[in-house]
Amino acid sequence: MRKFGLIGYPLGHSFSKKYFAEKFSRENIVECSYENYQMESLNCFREMVTGDDELCGLNVTIPYKTEILRYIDVSEPSMMTIGAANVLKFRRQTGKVQIYGFNSDVTGIRESVRLYFRDNAGNALILGTGGSSRAVVYTLKNMGFGVTLVSRTQREGVITYRDLDSSILEKTDLIVNTTPLGMYPGIHSKPDINYSLLNDRHILFDLVYNPEMTEFLSKGKEQGCRIITGLKMLYIQAERSWEIWNDPNL
Repeated sequence: MRKFGLIGYPLGHSFSKKYFAEKFSRENIVECSYENYQMESLNCFREMVTGDDELCGLNVTIPYKTEILRYIDVSEPSMMTIGAANVLKFRRQTGKVQIYGFNSDVTGIRESVRLYFRDNAGNALILGTGGSSRAVVYTLKNMGFGVTLVSRTQREGVITYRDLDSSILEKTDLIVNTTPLGMYPGIHSKPDINYSLLNDRHILFDLVYNPEMTEFLSKGKEQGCRIITGLKMLYIQAERSWEIWNDPNL
């Protein structure tokens, strides 16, 4: 049996287990399982990996995308530049385990966004500064976007939600929510922006996928914005994870 799974805390919002269970059934993939490993800390992470020879790979979600880096032995270049990982692959030899780290969020973000910006990029506001935000910044900059980070606390290179006035939003094409605001069970929360300043020239992208139509996206849609749901990104990055786990050259 080849085992895969997801680590994070909490995991009640996650669709990953359901997605892979359906994939295994639909594609007649046998001798594989995917489980949720809800962990309040990473203190027992290494023991979990070394103690199960059938464990082949894991996805990593909030809040461990950055903290997991200290356990990784070999990393892809983009992962180190971003400073966050969400895919782990384990290679076992003579009782030793090497942990490889990747970031499939890059693929999910790029493929989700480029349908709306095929020939040219624009200016993007990135809401949040966590591990997912780093992947968004890395990907959008490589696509040619001008990027501005937004957080509750102002610091060098980061503006606050209070700064998001009409002059800034008029110059913005894409707004990406990388925070957990709106995620189940807190489905009525949303980033603190003035939604009345949005219009049909704005595209809103939410990395939250449960629920698919978050308050952030719903408010934007009411203003005429085009929207990109996090569920699309989830599917893309899940397939990228599967490629990584099964590619002998990675």
